[in-house]
Amino acid sequence: MPVVDQRTAPRTPRRRPVPRPAGRKDPSPRARTRSRWPYALVAPAVGGMLYLLVYPLVRAVLISFRDFRLRQLIAGDAEFVGLRNYRTLLADPRFWEVVRRTFLFMAVNVALIMVIATLVALMVERLGRIGRTVVLCSLVLAWAMPVVAATTVFQWLFHSEFGIVNQSLTSLGFASFDRYPWFANGTAAFAILVTLIVWQSVPFAAITLYSALTTVPLELYESARLDGAGAARIFRSVTFPMLRPIFLLVVSLEVIWTFKAFVQIWVMTRGGPGDATTILPVYAVQTALSGQRYDLGSAASMVTVVLMSGVLVLYFRQMLRQEDESR
Repeated sequence: MPVVDQRTAPRTPRRRPVPRPAGRKDPSPRARTRSRWPYALVAPAVGGMLYLLVYPLVRAVLISFRDFRLRQLIAGDAEFVGLRNYRTLLADPRFWEVVRRTFLFMAVNVALIMVIATLVALMVERLGRIGRTVVLCSLVLAWAMPVVAATTVFQWLFHSEFGIVNQSLTSLGFASFDRYPWFANGTAAFAILVTLIVWQSVPFAAITLYSALTTVPLELYESARLDGAGAARIFRSVTFPMLRPIFLLVVSLEVIWTFKAFVQIWVMTRGGPGDATTILPVYAVQTALSGQRYDLGSAASMVTVVLMSGVLVLYFRQMLRQEDESR
């Protein structure tokens, strides 16, 4: 038999394993399970948010396109009427008067809130440690007071017979304010509501702006002072440009909260006297409850959402345009 030399025998070349791209690995079942855990943990919160926020909105939209009154609420046979409710609403002169009053109410509140909150934030920044702590604690306590409790306190403050405001003004020599009925006067009731909402909203805005002020580098202030800039010029040229995004956020939130102010007005005046304090959320509830016109009330609510969204979009566009021009 021929002897084959193993040293000279041909060898079959071994296949080298093809290298996998870096960062790509076949996920194991355990890894796939772990990657799904965050979504599983967030799912209950997302589901609850969709149920509590999206479902009522969709339900209100559907009701606004139907003939939905007390009988339909009980029987459940609401007829689809298309845009009829919106045409009825837009043809009502009272509705447009309420829209005008709503924008006036929003503009006055937001302007006062931003001015007072900015001044309070600047003041807190310049206070010492003890004074800053006292002011911030006071702001937090005022902010934490429940809306209904604060509204009730304001009702008693301006009570015609037992209110401390009338007693104080009378003791100062203003005899005309003896038993003065504040809530029977439309302008006075409007002013009291503005005061209440500003008092409730300033703490959040002031604390937010103060927190943003602490992020501005002190070197910018020192450079501005060396150049001879005063306090107003420093705020206009240094502070406000640095805090523009925060101002944008706070103004947007205040527009939303003021636009949908309902509890304070409903508890204090229910939109009266007459329609002096009736804004769109109050008008929607009045329309739905007084005449059982839930369809018109839902339509008014949808118009409120559209108007509020339009105000925010216009405001965002204006702010972004100013930022582009300043660059």
